[in-house]
Amino acid sequence: MRPYLEKLTLEPDSSLSRLNRRLDDAIPFQWHHHPEFELTLTLNSRGQRFIGDHVGEYDDGDLVLVGPNLPHTWFSREKIGAGEPHIALVIWFHPDWAQQMVHDFIEFRPLSTMLARASRGLQFTPTAAASVRNMFEGLFSCSPAERLLTLLTVLNRLSTDASQPLASTPALQDAPGENRDRIDRVLTHIHTNYARSIKLPELADIAALSLSGLHRLFLRHTGKTISDYVTHIRIGDACARLSGTPQPISYIADVIGYASLANFNRQFRSLKGMTPREYRNLFRTQ
Repeated sequence: MRPYLEKLTLEPDSSLSRLNRRLDDAIPFQWHHHPEFELTLTLNSRGQRFIGDHVGEYDDGDLVLVGPNLPHTWFSREKIGAGEPHIALVIWFHPDWAQQMVHDFIEFRPLSTMLARASRGLQFTPTAAASVRNMFEGLFSCSPAERLLTLLTVLNRLSTDASQPLASTPALQDAPGENRDRIDRVLTHIHTNYARSIKLPELADIAALSLSGLHRLFLRHTGKTISDYVTHIRIGDACARLSGTPQPISYIADVIGYASLANFNRQFRSLKGMTPREYRNLFRTQ
């Protein structure tokens, strides 16, 4: 799979771009990024979302705001209503537009904090998502002027609700095209192969760099070493499985790439401050 920079085209007479995506079979893994903010409401679908180094479960009504240039994708596992498609309602808006709104109109200043936090991706609570769901769906049937006003209402309401940052580090900073392409190739390979042992020379070949050049590039753009980044992704996948499936802990450890259950338990506790069993019990008690 080739990583790609998604290039969006604005609709005529509109400051926004929209996508009403309906897929009968599945939402595929398509690792990508773009310079726009993205607000996505996912319906009749459950599976995993990948945002930066975050791996988490999503379900019907999942609402997420992704900041500019933060790599992301959704990957469905099943539909909730078998006779209906997976649905992803997506709105994109450019950061220049958002910053101009915040700067020119003091009433929208509270949005600036939320937009800044979106550099790591934000998941909104089910209550917040439900409160804007009808308005969000209406964005796909109203006039351009009504669409703009509705989006501002949605964003304003979301800015006053709790939201959970997803990735552990912000989006990659803008980089020269060649370096951006190199890091995208490396991140795509890691995200699609983290459940197996990935050798550093393998990644260096993908980036067309020496090992030292690979380490410098990766640290500069992610703020982490490669091994730390892979660990975050693996433990994120484990958290999604522990909270959303009945899979045995030993099976989870094996399927995400740990040959040693003891090593998995140790790394999980190091990142989460508790054992995998204790983490799972949090969701059982809820």
